Amino acid sequence: MSENRKLAAILAADVVGYSRLAGADEDRTLARLRALRSDLIDPTIAVHHGRVVKRTGDGALVEFRSVVDAVRCAIEVQNGMVERNDGVPQDRRIEFRIGIHLGDVVEESDGDLMGDGVNIASRLEGVAAAGAICLSEDAYRQVKARLDLSVSDLGSTRLKNIADPIRVYSLQVGSAGTKAAATSETATSQPATAPSPKLSIAVLPFTNMSGDAEQDYFADGISEDIITALSKLSQLFVIARNSSFTFKGKNVHVQEVGTKLGVRHVLEGSVRKSGNRVRITAQLIDATTGGHLWAERFDRDLTDIFAVQDDVTQQIVDALSVNLAEGDRQRLAPGQTRHPEAYDCFLRGRELWHRLTKQTNSDARDLLQRAVELDPNFASAHAFLALTHGLDYLNQWSASPQRSIEQASEAATLAVARNDSDPVAHWALGLVSLYLRQHDRAISEAERAIVLNPNFAEGQVSLGEALLYSGRSEEALTYFERARVLNPYFPDIVLHFQAWALFQMRRYEEAVELLLQRVSRNPLTDVSRALLAACYGHLDRFEEARATWQEVMRVNPGYSLEYRRKVLPFKNPADFELVMEGLRKAGVVQ
Repeated sequence: MSENRKLAAILAADVVGYSRLAGADEDRTLARLRALRSDLIDPTIAVHHGRVVKRTGDGALVEFRSVVDAVRCAIEVQNGMVERNDGVPQDRRIEFRIGIHLGDVVEESDGDLMGDGVNIASRLEGVAAAGAICLSEDAYRQVKARLDLSVSDLGSTRLKNIADPIRVYSLQVGSAGTKAAATSETATSQPATAPSPKLSIAVLPFTNMSGDAEQDYFADGISEDIITALSKLSQLFVIARNSSFTFKGKNVHVQEVGTKLGVRHVLEGSVRKSGNRVRITAQLIDATTGGHLWAERFDRDLTDIFAVQDDVTQQIVDALSVNLAEGDRQRLAPGQTRHPEAYDCFLRGRELWHRLTKQTNSDARDLLQRAVELDPNFASAHAFLALTHGLDYLNQWSASPQRSIEQASEAATLAVARNDSDPVAHWALGLVSLYLRQHDRAISEAERAIVLNPNFAEGQVSLGEALLYSGRSEEALTYFERARVLNPYFPDIVLHFQAWALFQMRRYEEAVELLLQRVSRNPLTDVSRALLAACYGHLDRFEEARATWQEVMRVNPGYSLEYRRKVLPFKNPADFELVMEGLRKAGVVQ
């Protein structure tokens, strides 16, 4: 049997936890895997000029003519899997891990490949996390200057049955940044959406050690305020609260958190509150190695809680060697009240507001009102008070929606007046301005919030929303995507906004795909089902449109198109008429 020795880019991939998936439902797992191969994997390999050398049950070995092609193919597959797994329970997801190496291989006469190049690629795949791509140093050297990659340096790693340690790089996927890397054109024409991974961090919710579950709000509040403070630095890439808090109460390894959120550093800690005393511990960990970079314990009176937050954020910045510009240290300060009782009411109120129900919104408003009575200069409390009134307006939770939006405007205006440097205040005023149909002001306030807090995912969403309702849908999509990068576990409402932007651009098929994802994640949504029915109408899929409209009435018998027309702040009323047109085509409305 003749052989041919050559240099090749080798990609090795397999399914994470395949035995568990097959054991639970072998037929279903095999059917899904075959569908993925025919619909996603094989076409993507072909587009990037790859050759499948062999399949290994749940995996594959693929040869490419260049590392660039191999990496582009891997990114496209992993991003495709993020979309396909959206809404699928964690224990049923098919996730791939991929290793890529450039090395010497031996090609047999039957096309099979052997040698160290193959072995190293296979071992790299073995150390990759679910959904990740691991590159050897030889492979990374070929692409680092040619593709816009966001990577974590895992350092020198000893791989099984490989004599010498290999320097390994883990590629972040599932974000706009890596999608941009799929072609050289987008890599050079689009700005990077994430800073260097060396300056990326996720703050996990601090553990409540008080022995009283009702004190969770306090520990969560400390974590959220640290996130807010760090987010104000443009030099840092800070994961949003929603994504960090998905790990609350879970026993996870820091390396896993780093991989899933695409960050180099993780801050974790605990809070013990007893009487007028509080103990806070915090530790900064390198998520690639598990090594501790900094740790501290603070035993203080509750009146000193604000100084502790200042200390924690300042020491994190020092540990990461962030080069602060003039005025940055002042921006780091939490900027909250120095009144302990007002701060406690604020933390309770903000935590309740996040739950987004009628009762918790009402309870939150009472607490936030008390906070501003105790400290009339507390800007963030005024801002969240405005948001509670805004929710009442949007959801018809009050007897007088018009009065609710007026109260929201009063509170948001006061928030900005109390502290013009508070991004939350400008965020709240931007949202209220939008629903008052002050579109230009809504856009400028959202832009101001992002300037003050470059990592503010909610600010990115609100700017996208303002652009959407102003008729600038294509621009809006950019900001929704940026929000998803900052908040990988983004709230499902972002899918609705993205779908509406696509709907306005007459890209109905793409809108349907996102709306189905939103319905899967939020089975009680009425607004996304209504928009989905309109999409089906425009696509002449009338039976599906009518069935979807019946679902709207099932989940919310009181759903009113007229009320939606009234509250949705389209600058051009004809934009809402596009919804009505789709529903009329399907015979759903007259």
